Order: sequence, then C-alpha cells, then structure tokens
Amino acid sequence: MLGMIRNLLFGSVETWPWQVLSKGGKEDVSYEERACEGGKFATIEVTDKPVQEALREAMPKIMKYAGGMNDKGIGMGITVPVSFAVFPSEDGSLQKKLKVWFRIPNQFQSSPPVPSDENIKIEEREGITVYSTQFGGYAKEADYVAYATQLHTALEGTATCRHDFYFCAGYDPPMKPYGRRNEVWLVKA
Repeated sequence: MLGMIRNLLFGSVETWPWQVLSKGGKEDVSYEERACEGGKFATIEVTDKPVQEALREAMPKIMKYAGGMNDKGIGMGITVPVSFAVFPSEDGSLQKKLKVWFRIPNQFQSSPPVPSDENIKIEEREGITVYSTQFGGYAKEADYVAYATQLHTALEGTATCRHDFYFCAGYDPPMKPYGRRNEVWLVKA
C-alpha cells in the first residue's frame, strides 16, 4: 500500500494526448473543440449508485491499479485527466450509472499490466472529438450537470453533440485544495 501511495504521489503524470481544433465562447461559457487520442484505457463501471458514491467506489480501484496493483506489480503513474462517462435522464439529472476511463500511460499502451481487481477492464477506445468547458473547485454532480447544460446551450446552432452521455474530467488529486481543474466534455456527434 505504501508503494502504491508513493507511486501515485511521486510517479510521473502524463497528459492524455489531444489537439485543440478551435476555441469559442458564448455569453459566460468558453470552450475548446479537441481531438482526443484513442488508446487503451482501464475502465470500471458502477451502477445503482449516485455519481458521488459511485466515484468513491471506483476511483480508489483505478488508483490502486495505476499504483501497482496489477499482475506486474508496476506503478505506472497517472494520466490526466481521469474521465468518467455519465448518462443523463430526460430531465437532465444523471442516472445511477457511470463508467470511469483511465488512459493507460504511453509507456504501457502496447502491453498494459493486467488489473488485479476483476472489476477493472482494459478496453481499446477510438479517438473522439469533444467540446470541453473548464471550471474549478471540488466538483459535485450538480456542477457537472450545470456546466453540461451551459455548454449544450452555448453550442446550440453551431455544433451537434451526443445527448445520451457526456464525460466529466478531473485533473487533481483529492488532497489538492486550491487551483483545481475540472471539465465537462460533450462528444461531437
């Protein structure tokens, strides 16, 4: 356990590769259009729990995997952001389902360590184009819903996005109190 914490705190932090295609804004909402690289991801799905509770269950498992709880005992370091897909209901509230996506660091893309936790799956994902907006603080479900709604409104008439899911992304460890970075990503349809 101590080794995992050391690996997470002092290991490398790699950014998920993407290219900014354009920047825009409308009223109080600024956003970027990004082409995000695909690759192999460690994923875990949690259902029948509200978003915050599901994250409290899923994130430690993903962090343990990245920190060395895998068949090779290798601490891979972190890639940021760690993203999770949420699934809105008709009224905009979020369903009790989420899927965490942790992009395997480039060094391990060709042969990712096998997770020790059978709930974590390694999946290949194609690249995606997203519209992203950023906000600070400790993000809660209501923040993600509000920013996703604002971004959808800002993009009306200029871009077509999927409405069946969107991504929430975080860049910071829980112990970082200030200067936090969160994002909502709407997937281009």
